[in-house]
Amino acid sequence: MTTATPQPASPPLPDWKRAFRNISRQHAFQPLRVEGRIPEGLRGTLFRVGAWTMDVHGVPLQHWFDGDGGVMGVRFGPDGVQGAARLVDSRTMVTERKAGRQLYGSYSMPVPLRNKLLNPQKNNANTALLPWNGRLFALHEPNLPVELSPEDLSTLGESDLDGAVLKSFSAHPHRVPSRATTYNFGQHHGRVNTLELYAMPDGGKARHLGSVPLPGATMVHDYMVTDRHFIFFLPAMRIDILKMLLRIGAFAHNVSFKQGAAAEVLVVPIDDVAHPIRIPADNFYNWHFSNAYEDGDTLVVDYVRYPDFASNQWLGALVHGVPSTDADGMLHRAVIDLKARTFKSEPMMDLSCEFPRIAPSVACRPYQTAYLGAHSTQQAQRGLWDALVRLDLGTGRVTKAALEAGQYPSEAVFVPRPGSRAEDDGWVLTQVFDAKTDTTHVAVLDAERLDAGPVARCHFEHALPPTFHGQFVPA
Repeated sequence: MTTATPQPASPPLPDWKRAFRNISRQHAFQPLRVEGRIPEGLRGTLFRVGAWTMDVHGVPLQHWFDGDGGVMGVRFGPDGVQGAARLVDSRTMVTERKAGRQLYGSYSMPVPLRNKLLNPQKNNANTALLPWNGRLFALHEPNLPVELSPEDLSTLGESDLDGAVLKSFSAHPHRVPSRATTYNFGQHHGRVNTLELYAMPDGGKARHLGSVPLPGATMVHDYMVTDRHFIFFLPAMRIDILKMLLRIGAFAHNVSFKQGAAAEVLVVPIDDVAHPIRIPADNFYNWHFSNAYEDGDTLVVDYVRYPDFASNQWLGALVHGVPSTDADGMLHRAVIDLKARTFKSEPMMDLSCEFPRIAPSVACRPYQTAYLGAHSTQQAQRGLWDALVRLDLGTGRVTKAALEAGQYPSEAVFVPRPGSRAEDDGWVLTQVFDAKTDTTHVAVLDAERLDAGPVARCHFEHALPPTFHGQFVPA
């Protein structure tokens, strides 16, 4: 009789993997249990958005970016703290839910064969949020913004901002305080690839500033803006436009990184978009920026840099709990000389990191402090970010927030103390998944004393899936 050879047991899934599951309960604002004491000056609402479904009606996600959007709100008021959690009801997501099956394509999920003649793109509304002129929008860069009610997080519908947005709207608008205006872009792929530029003045109407042709089809997720310039990093990537137009495969399957090829930095004057400046650069990829400012004819740009596009596969594998590679994003500073047309970049911190944030008061200005999600050790780089840090850019000193083992923070959102403009005089808010209790809370940390641990924790009674980006709207 033949004895079967025992198979090695599969390694246990990491404890953070449980965070990646469908949202268990939706609800309007209701009281949250507060542990500790909420600072007296902290008044307003933290909104965060992410991918909150891990399958499309029974079909498992292929990538984290494919999930339907969900929004969390935590309101700090004189009578306590309240929290809400809702899925976004974009037109395409509602249609798909009513059908009970996948109808549309998304970032890494091709449109089903039977639906190829229909609009193939789902508006997942899952990436970032834009508070503007008392309104709130959930953003998903291939699509129009989806407006939400700040009062109860209900969905009001897609918006082209009164006709200003042509087709798509990036997930990363940036505000220039000196101009009292928020700027953004949309990327269009086709026979001619373009960047469409937008301005949204405080208290005014959104407007389309113009189009900038791209030399080829590349992928731009984020950008930077200074007092006078848009700044785009254009990696050497190839997007198979023909397959996209014929709806063969999903977007992520038709993108490839051209190792060793030359990349480009595109600098567009805000007041003269018809005359962009093109500067050669070495090839790399980046998802997010920290800040940028001008020093005469020099642009200083801080960003998280990756050697290639492998982070895309790493991000996709997180939902399954089994990334096969380490995260390798490092904070860099680029110096761009507009006269000499040169680009130089140097690392600023020897720590795997992402989601850099700064104090709003220093946007587009020289600054000293950045807050980042990070991996605490090299061993941790294969999993979800397990640390939150403050970096002093002048000294290089890194201060790690005192969180407990098994707690996984989100991006940090800095909220200034009323009346203060100092970069660390305020609070850092972060959504935390606690693997020990299998619940989610929002931690409130004193920005000056991150290493002292949270001054308060605002507890949901259930777990919320991780989110990508958030905004704080003062009361």
